Amino acid sequence: MAKVSFQLVMPEREVLAIEADMVVVPGSEGDFGVLHGHAPLISTVRPGVLEVLQGNKVEQRFLVVGGFAEVTPERCTVLADEVMPFAEVTPEQLAEREQAAERELVDAATDAEKAAAQKDLAVAKDLRRAQAYYASR
Repeated sequence: MAKVSFQLVMPEREVLAIEADMVVVPGSEGDFGVLHGHAPLISTVRPGVLEVLQGNKVEQRFLVVGGFAEVTPERCTVLADEVMPFAEVTPEQLAEREQAAERELVDAATDAEKAAAQKDLAVAKDLRRAQAYYASR
């Protein structure tokens, strides 16, 4: 089976560059799997879990927050706003992130601050749900 060249990057650094059998990306329209030969596409990335598979086994998981994915027949590149190795994130850390976002929302004084706090809260809730779901898999 041919492999797809996969790159996971954040604005400040490259997180992962690997040849993978398949990558599952949390796209804004739903999760999508990328194999070698995939049709070209560009998608926004929603908060969720990105999986890197070798054979039929998930080798690595990452929590990602927003960004873009670019797919060509030979490669997949995910430009993420934030990336956290799944195994290094605890439910307690995500609960604290959600509580901090709730505090930001309460303290927001302007419409712009409220909008930013609402977005942070939505991201925190999405990450918590994704972590809870994938932790049992």
